[in-house]
Amino acid sequence: MADTHFGFKTVDEQEKASRVRGVFDSVAPSYDVMNDLMSGGLHRLWKRYTIGVANPQPGQRVLDIAGGTGDLSLAFAKKVGPAGRVFHTDINEAMLREGRTRLLDRGVVLPTLVCDAEKLPFANDSFDLVSVAFGLRNMTNKELALAEMHRTLKPGGKLLVLEFSRVAKPLEKAYDWYSFNILPKLGKWVARDEDSYRYLAESIRMHPDQESLRQMMRQAGFGHVDVHNLSAGVVALHVGIKC
Repeated sequence: MADTHFGFKTVDEQEKASRVRGVFDSVAPSYDVMNDLMSGGLHRLWKRYTIGVANPQPGQRVLDIAGGTGDLSLAFAKKVGPAGRVFHTDINEAMLREGRTRLLDRGVVLPTLVCDAEKLPFANDSFDLVSVAFGLRNMTNKELALAEMHRTLKPGGKLLVLEFSRVAKPLEKAYDWYSFNILPKLGKWVARDEDSYRYLAESIRMHPDQESLRQMMRQAGFGHVDVHNLSAGVVALHVGIKC
């Protein structure tokens, strides 16, 4: 059996999905609060920027992968309107429940599915837009997931990958100190789960950098890939167009 990484640990590929599921089962109830604390609220601006670049139009079909608590799904739903359709999906049922409840509290009802990004249950050429925010780095086989996203997009469709990336060199030491000293303590105090937030910090370091991910997307079939560095590279938005 093949090995892969779970943070800084090496685990069997079959084991990673269950370990990641355990992390998000644990953090789901406090996920939104922790996002605000960890990023100082910047995650809201990063997602707003993603919606602006996506430029969803009324009537379009959108697939939100690793949609979690529903921030992007809600924003897309407002843009595509009643004539469009947004599918809110995640591999983790606990996260999906949190998101569905949040959407319903805002009067928004969307198709909500538990599904694996590496085996998407949708036909070829189904969507105008596919998004994945802060989810790709947790996937076992990123190449397969990107190929599935490409398959389900219509020709001319757009994939948006918003993910933590490689911070600018002058900020590396400060960013590492924050990630491995402050972030786990926040997880301990707020989510009562220090280990899961240590894993999240480690998973960012194991994720491909901006140029590596661009090449992975091109290898998955995207003819054109733009990279938008946000907050000095703490986060990057990769935008791929299906030819």
